[in-house]
Formats: sequence, C-alpha cells, structure tokens
Amino acid sequence: MILRQILRLSSVFRSAVSVHVRRNIGLSAIVFNKTKELDPVQKLFLDKIREYNTKSKQAGGPVDAGPEFQKDMNESLARLQRAYGEGDLTKFPEFKFE
Repeated sequence: MILRQILRLSSVFRSAVSVHVRRNIGLSAIVFNKTKELDPVQKLFLDKIREYNTKSKQAGGPVDAGPEFQKDMNESLARLQRAYGEGDLTKFPEFKFE
C-alpha cells in the first residue's frame, strides 16, 4: 500500500515537474530570441536590404538604373506584348475562380 502511494505521488510529481519545465523552456526561448543579437553578416545583409528599399522608394523604381535600362525594359515589354497579346505586363495578373 505504501509502495502504491509512492508510485502514485511520483507520477503526479513527474507530471507537475514536466509541465513546469516545459513552461520555463518556452518562456526562456522567447526571452533568448528577443535578446539575441544578429550575426554581423546577417545584420549587414539586412541593413543593405533596408537601404536599397528606401532608395528604391525615393527613386520610384530600380536604384542606379540608367537610361539604357529603361530602354531595354520598354523593348522587352513591347516584345512580350506582341507575343502574348495586349494588357499591362507590369502588374500581377488577377485570377477569378468561380
């Protein structure tokens, strides 16, 4: 009888400890991710992406693109419109499913 109570208490104790450990691990993972610093290479990569994003918004298109780029872009769009029909090729197509 004593052995049965000990086994029952040990299973209750184990389940309580496992719940407590899981909660602590989950919370510590969240705290660790918030305080973790980025790798210097990752930080540099993200900084460059953000810098390009602000420059492209200011320029209204590709950054540091000269008149040759715009000429090639217009020629390519004209060639695609001749091959695949009319429509605005600079926008993503809209699909309607019925």
